[in-house]
Amino acid sequence: MGTKIPPLVLLVFWMATMWLVAWLLPGSFGFSADKYAFLTWCLFGLSGIIGVVSLIAFFKMRTTVDPLHPEKASKLVVTGIYRYSRNPMYLAILILLICWTIRLGQPINFVFPALFIWYMNRFQIIPEERALQSKFGSHYTAYCQKVRRWV
Repeated sequence: MGTKIPPLVLLVFWMATMWLVAWLLPGSFGFSADKYAFLTWCLFGLSGIIGVVSLIAFFKMRTTVDPLHPEKASKLVVTGIYRYSRNPMYLAILILLICWTIRLGQPINFVFPALFIWYMNRFQIIPEERALQSKFGSHYTAYCQKVRRWV
């Protein structure tokens, strides 16, 4: 397995880093978070819905949600929201980071959600996929051919 850092810990790290950048850099280059408050709340709600629905799918299948040990998965979850995204929990975190970027009002912070995607693909998703491929074989291969990683 590639990473040993829980995704929620990474979320807090990314958010803290983004806050620090916004605090250190002067001005917002005309970007006003207040103008986008409604959008921010809508995205925040979407993130919450995606996150909860993702977790419910795992609980219904009675399999682990532990991203650090995908080899412990007892079943491959391919129904519900997982018909559209292989990684909706990470998508929910990404949307939350975008909300935070808008709320902070510092445009340079839009780099961080992109870095989050790169980091998660490299250090979390690819190792997870290897473990799931090893465990579920051709069923996982067929699933990957039908459903994209993020959306």
